[in-house]
Amino acid sequence: MQRPPGNSIASRDIATYLHSYTNLKKHETDGPLVVNGGRGIYIQDEAGKEYIEGMAGLWCASLGFSEERLVEAAIAALRRLPYYHTFGGKTTEIGVDLAEKLLSTAPVPMSKVFFANSGSEANDSVVKLVWYYNNALERPAKKKILARTKGYHGVTVASASLTGLPNNHRDFDLPIANIMHVDCPHHYRFGEPGESEEAFATRLADNLEKRILAEGPETVAAFIAEPIMGAGGVILPPAGYFEKVQAILKKYDILMIADEVICGFGRTGNMWGCQTFGIKPDILVCAKALSSAYLPISAVMISEPIYQAMVRQSEKIGVFAHGFTYSGHPVSSAVALETLKIYEERDIVGHVQAIAPKMQKWIRSFADRPLVGECRGTGLIGAIELVADKATHAPFDAKLGVGAYLAQRAQEGGLILRAMGDSIGFCPPLIITGDELDEMFRRFDKALGETEKWLAGQGLAKVA
Repeated sequence: MQRPPGNSIASRDIATYLHSYTNLKKHETDGPLVVNGGRGIYIQDEAGKEYIEGMAGLWCASLGFSEERLVEAAIAALRRLPYYHTFGGKTTEIGVDLAEKLLSTAPVPMSKVFFANSGSEANDSVVKLVWYYNNALERPAKKKILARTKGYHGVTVASASLTGLPNNHRDFDLPIANIMHVDCPHHYRFGEPGESEEAFATRLADNLEKRILAEGPETVAAFIAEPIMGAGGVILPPAGYFEKVQAILKKYDILMIADEVICGFGRTGNMWGCQTFGIKPDILVCAKALSSAYLPISAVMISEPIYQAMVRQSEKIGVFAHGFTYSGHPVSSAVALETLKIYEERDIVGHVQAIAPKMQKWIRSFADRPLVGECRGTGLIGAIELVADKATHAPFDAKLGVGAYLAQRAQEGGLILRAMGDSIGFCPPLIITGDELDEMFRRFDKALGETEKWLAGQGLAKVA
C-alpha cells in the first residue's frame, strides 16, 4: 500500500496517533481504517462503505452502534450531573442504582461493587484487593495469583501480568512478582492423543494442585479465569474443567476470580458465563457489555467475607486508599443502567439463546474446509482455527500471518473480524438477526476462499 496522501485523516493519524495493538512500522505506510459512523451491527468508513462488525468492536458493542436510548440516557445524565466522584464517602443516586442492579443479577450472592473504567483497571484493582484481603487476615505470605497461559485480563501492569500472552510481556518487563501461569485448557491444542475432554480436565486440575503444593498453599491467594478465553483464541473449557478446578481451590482456601469482561451480559447464552460453566466466584469482574461500550465503565463485585476483611483493614489504617477519579462516573453509570434495562425489556439473553444455534451451525459448517482445524464456540461467540495440517493440527509458520491475511480479505469484503494468531474470532453484537448472520458468514466464506487460493498459489495448501 502507498502512504496516505496529503492532509487526509489517515495521514494526520500517522503523524499524531499511537495505536493500540498495531505494528507501528507497518502503520506508517498502510495507515488506518477511518471509521466515522455506525448503524445497528454495521460501521461505516469515511468513504461511506459499510462493514458488518463481526467482533462487536472489541467484544463489547452488544447493542450495536445506534441505540438511541443509550444516547438519550447519556444526554440526560450530562445535564443532571456531568461528573462527581466517590472519594471520602461521596455518592450519586445513579451509581447506587447501578450497584443494586448489578448485585441483583450476580450469578452468586455478592456484597459490594467497586467501579472502574475498563476491564484492565478492574483486574488491576482485583490484584490489590486480593493482597489487601490477605493482609487483613494476617496472611502476608498468601499473595500469589495463578492465571492461565493464553488468558487475557488486560494491559495495565498487574492485569497484563495476569494476561498469559507472550507479546503482552515481551520488553514490558512483565509479569511482576507473585503472578504466575498454569495450563491453558485448550483440548484441541494440548490434549494428548486419545485423551477425552474429561480426562484432559482431570489432568489440568491435577497439574494445578501440584503447582499449588509446589508453591506452598499458604502462599497461593487466588486463581483467575475467563469462562471462555477471549483474546487467547475463544477457547472453551473442556468438560468438567471448572468443577474440578474449583474443588482444588476450595481445598486450599484459594479465591476464585471470574473475569466476565467478555462473557458477561448474555454473550454465552446466559446472563453470565459463570452460569454457563458452573463457576461460583468469590470475585467477579465485568466491563464491555456493561454499557454496550457506549461509555467506559467496569465493575468488580466482591463477596461478603472479602468485604468484611476490607472493612477491618481500612479501620486499622484509617482509609481504604484505592479508587479512581472516574470510578462510578454518573454519566457512564446512567448509560450502564439503561443498558441493563434494555437487556431485560428486550430479553436479549432469550434472543441469544434463540439465534445462537444458527451461528454455531454456521461456524461448524466450515469444519471440512482444507485450512480449518477446529470450529468452536457457544452462544454468540466462536472461532475458527486455521492450520497447515488438519491431521496433525500443525499450525502455519507465524511469519506467514495467515490469520491476519484472512482478516484483511474479510475487511476488504465488508466484514470486520479479529485474527488471534490463526484463530479467527466471531463476536457480533447481540442484536444480530438471522439474515445478518447469514450475510456475515457469506462474507467470511469469501475471505476464506481467497485465503485458500493465496496459500495454494504458494504451494502451502491444497484447495479441495
